[in-house]
Amino acid sequence: MTLLKAVRGTRDLLPPETELWDRVESTARRVFARYNFGEIRTPVFEDTQLFARGVGEETDIVSKEMYTWEDRARAQSEKSQSLTLRPENTAGVVRAYIEHKLGETGLLQKLYYIGPQFRRERPQKGRYRQFWQIGAEAIGPPSAGSESPLRDAEVLEMLASFLDELGITGWTLVLNSVGSASDRPKYVAALRDALAPVKDQMSPDNQRRAETNPLRVLDSKDPADEAIIATLPKIADYLDDESKAHFAAVLAALDACGVKYEVNPRLVRGLDYYTRTTFEFTHGGLGAQNALLGGGRYDGLSEMLGGPKAPGIGFAMGLDRLILTLKTAEGASSGAPQFALADAFLAPLGEALNAPALELARELRRHGLRIELGDGTFRLRKSFEIGNKLAHNIILLGEDEQASGILTVKNFATGEQTKIPRGELAQTLKNS
Repeated sequence: MTLLKAVRGTRDLLPPETELWDRVESTARRVFARYNFGEIRTPVFEDTQLFARGVGEETDIVSKEMYTWEDRARAQSEKSQSLTLRPENTAGVVRAYIEHKLGETGLLQKLYYIGPQFRRERPQKGRYRQFWQIGAEAIGPPSAGSESPLRDAEVLEMLASFLDELGITGWTLVLNSVGSASDRPKYVAALRDALAPVKDQMSPDNQRRAETNPLRVLDSKDPADEAIIATLPKIADYLDDESKAHFAAVLAALDACGVKYEVNPRLVRGLDYYTRTTFEFTHGGLGAQNALLGGGRYDGLSEMLGGPKAPGIGFAMGLDRLILTLKTAEGASSGAPQFALADAFLAPLGEALNAPALELARELRRHGLRIELGDGTFRLRKSFEIGNKLAHNIILLGEDEQASGILTVKNFATGEQTKIPRGELAQTLKNS
């Protein structure tokens, strides 16, 4: 019989690595809550048209990377529907904003999400076909201040605080403005004209992009095309006064709160819905593909999806790549991660003491202690061997301990063995 394995481009996340994932997610929840963001959970699959219209039919995501299938009608009165596993989450959040009429509150909606996304691309280090993202969106009617450059700067400052609090140092914030909906067509036309005489000298992917989505040529990582790309027009030369003023205000706010940044005129990001501010946080520990997270402003996305005017800004970070960086920063990139030890291994000395041991374990766990429960069938030596691998202490529960209420506790690190009254056991373990 063939051994079944995880599908290519997916993987299992196992303890103790999942403890690191939990730490990242809990830090995000804690930091985002301070900025008054609330969690949203959208379906993992949506109508295919949501991504075709929102992300853009000519993007690599929609044209090559989506997992799409036809959901067949189950009755003559129904129509079949094309469905897609979500390749990104911003479009789904904006769809939810429109569907639930959140704009009618008149308030800025600040929403974050944590969950899996799916893209059929070549698996490589830190990049999988099922991957997890943490992201957030600040979206609302213009009257709620959703167009303000202060919103952009606040989101960027929040991300800087998140990375700092997580312990990731050495990051770089890279910024650009891709202009308004009226700026971009002029720039794209100029870019297409500049690419026309040289595109045949470029890689096959960039030849295609030069025709279908010229902006994507700018963030190409193909070194053979660098010399040509360096000669292309800069989008800063095509921004109107309003877009220039917006970007200058974003930079001024970042200066005021001490968040360092670099302006990169080639940073455009790969999705059609971006307007004005675009950004990435990069880190040298990731090599050539060095983006930790990225995002930008999308002032027309709600209208593209049939909703009301609702300017917004958001970001997404890939957890796989973030965790790689965190491991490197903590010097844990080599060797297997270590389990977090339990506070104590509780060893019942005989099967008759299994039920009382469970009662005691329940009592200690209710005090917030991490307890590993043994079994009365284990010999004493086996309990010590297992306990030494899993916990800081071992608690022996024999007939004498059960009768007297005085527990025998041994600390594996010091070798010290003590007798502790049951009523003092929880506090003693917390202090050890």
